[in-house]
Amino acid sequence: MFLKGKTAIVTGSTSGIGLAYAKELAAEGASVMINGFGDADEIEAERVALAEVSGAPALYSDTDMTDPAAIEAMVARCTEELGGADIAIANAGIQHVAPIDDFPPEKWDAIIAINLSSAWHLARLTVPAMKERGWGRIICTASAHSLVASPNKSAYVAAKHGIAGLVKTLALETAQHGITVNCISPGYVWTPLVEKQIPDTMQSRGMTREEVMNDVLLAAQPTKQFVTPEQVAAQALYLCRDEAASMTGANLVIDGGWTAQ
Repeated sequence: MFLKGKTAIVTGSTSGIGLAYAKELAAEGASVMINGFGDADEIEAERVALAEVSGAPALYSDTDMTDPAAIEAMVARCTEELGGADIAIANAGIQHVAPIDDFPPEKWDAIIAINLSSAWHLARLTVPAMKERGWGRIICTASAHSLVASPNKSAYVAAKHGIAGLVKTLALETAQHGITVNCISPGYVWTPLVEKQIPDTMQSRGMTREEVMNDVLLAAQPTKQFVTPEQVAAQALYLCRDEAASMTGANLVIDGGWTAQ
């Protein structure tokens, strides 16, 4: 358990990639604060399981990641109850798909706030403690859309390109303090949310399940295989190791060949 004695905050971590991050960190002994929304009983069960696996405390925060004051309070609570964060993973994200002339301004504002600004706030609030200790890991979930674009996703693509730039800048600022700052860019990830979309798409487009998966969801991924949350989380765990101490400002792509085209 190489993270015993370390504390991690993971935003957007009550399901999917974020929960996979939390599980990997806990399995290596870290105290973890998870964040997000969902069924209260399910979240509590996950929190208890994290604590059992790590042998360390685990907390849950329902912080609204569009609210800077609430993010500050979340980090303060983590510091008070678990100690200052050694590892900060900005994973919270939302999506809205529409052409720009039909794109609601409030959706733009929300996506930028959650997908980009919340990562900046998490970093600014956790870096001071990391500098004091001379060790820290900041990891952001970006996307293949941090490197390429798709139509009708102006806010999401802008936010993810912004994450890539934010990571480079923070990496330079913290390079001499034992802190690394990186992002991970997955392609299409297999989650329960994606799975639930398949029947509706089958019906609306008159396609088989296999056609929906290969010709719609995985159209951009040459492997025709979904990325798994566990594959993404494994990369984050590696970034926390001493062997990754010289990896900073990097964008780790896990996209089944999408951006190689």
